[in-house]
Amino acid sequence: MANPLIPGISVAEQDVLYQKLNEYNLKKASFKEVGAYVVVLPRPDHPRYSLWIYSPLPARLSFFYIFDLSTDINETLRMASSLCYYSSRPLLLVEYNAKRMRSKGDDIISVGKYHGHYLHEILQVDPGYLTWIAFKFTPRIPKQERFVQIARIYHSVYLDILQRRAKQHPTSNFLGKEGDKIGNLSLTVLSVRLEDDPYKTQVKGTTPYFYVRQVLKLKDAAGNFVTFRVSSHVASRESCRLPAVEHAYQEGEILQVLSARIARTYIAGNTKYTRLTHVKIAY
Repeated sequence: MANPLIPGISVAEQDVLYQKLNEYNLKKASFKEVGAYVVVLPRPDHPRYSLWIYSPLPARLSFFYIFDLSTDINETLRMASSLCYYSSRPLLLVEYNAKRMRSKGDDIISVGKYHGHYLHEILQVDPGYLTWIAFKFTPRIPKQERFVQIARIYHSVYLDILQRRAKQHPTSNFLGKEGDKIGNLSLTVLSVRLEDDPYKTQVKGTTPYFYVRQVLKLKDAAGNFVTFRVSSHVASRESCRLPAVEHAYQEGEILQVLSARIARTYIAGNTKYTRLTHVKIAY
């Protein structure tokens, strides 16, 4: 694969980046044998670089989207190389190719609780379900056989992520013990996931009413990770769709927590998390 021109930087800077990338790939296998992680350049309707995986296994479409990275090439390569460091796959830069990269619908889930969602979305929120699709789901038609193939490709991405986590040392600490009351926290939102509250969701007549929860992952100034849920007070007519009257938390938003109780402490991928409940936020 030929190296594309990187927008927004000089030729000298580009040469340095490609030299570093070549050094990074020296101990990697050939992309023709094991595939590759691919950083796709920004395009007019998509200002961020994005991470994809190229696989030589399935026919037709061979590029599969994973997630967006940064608008800055240096930060993008730092993020991508960190994620892929322990993988045998090389890391490549390419331009977006609509013919080869546009989804044909083969990666959309057609059964189960994530019906209508893409496999790359499930990789982020429920990798265990992705593993079930890859190795437990029984295809009934040829299209589903390809769907399982793609699920196994995403599962291999998950294994690479786990390998990186297993070799990293934990850098965070718990905020206390289960049952402790804490307060005066300044937390930065890292990610937000929406889910339906199964205990409050109901159907009146033929109309469903969903009570949506925002599941927040946050970090304090010392780098300690925190999670908690914020429940919607108003019902939504659509699953996992927050009503307009509710505040939608955003990545990078800073919250001032007046008080909370530690519901649980746990370790996920060598990272320590403190789960909070009874959270009071200053507005």
